[in-house]
Amino acid sequence: MQVFHRPSQSEDSSRTRILKAAQKLFASQGFDGTTTRDLAQAAGVAEGTLFRHFANKKAILIEVATQGWVEILTDLLTELSEMGSYKAVAQVMKRRMWNFRKNADLMRVCFMEAQFHPDLRDRIQSEVIGKMTDVAEAFFQTAMDRGIYRKTNPKIVAQVFLGMFAVAGFSHNTLMEPDASPQAMQEMAEGLADIFLNGVLAKT
Repeated sequence: MQVFHRPSQSEDSSRTRILKAAQKLFASQGFDGTTTRDLAQAAGVAEGTLFRHFANKKAILIEVATQGWVEILTDLLTELSEMGSYKAVAQVMKRRMWNFRKNADLMRVCFMEAQFHPDLRDRIQSEVIGKMTDVAEAFFQTAMDRGIYRKTNPKIVAQVFLGMFAVAGFSHNTLMEPDASPQAMQEMAEGLADIFLNGVLAKT
């Protein structure tokens, strides 16, 4: 007797197609500008199939954005664990720029739609952002304990770093041209890292 229902490959495929279609449409049209009919057509499924997998359109948005933030968190953990030294911030920023550029649709949904949906924002804050901050805080606390960074509040340092992490990801939409050259991206990454590590006050 089968106690648990295990989704078939076709069900998994439909769910994946729905989420991919939602990511693209939410990024280009916004959540409010996308209908369930749009989603069904883009995913190549019947509209009723959407509701076999998700309770409503908002549930699809939450799934796309939450998965996206988990990817961001995993990426950050990998970056921190592979960081050659505590001063190699520019390398991290440059890789973020490249990676976020490749995943622009996902980043747009993760960062933008959360501003307009308090329930989504609260879930991301509790499930993802808090964990990201904790990991970064521990990383910077270790650097302070080793005398590499000056003693200060590691949580604030982590929050500043994560803010720059977000700026680096969206630099092509905010600080740089969409077709910026690798050299321009390198310069931006080094500039962010320099300000993070050394501040902006002249040495006296």
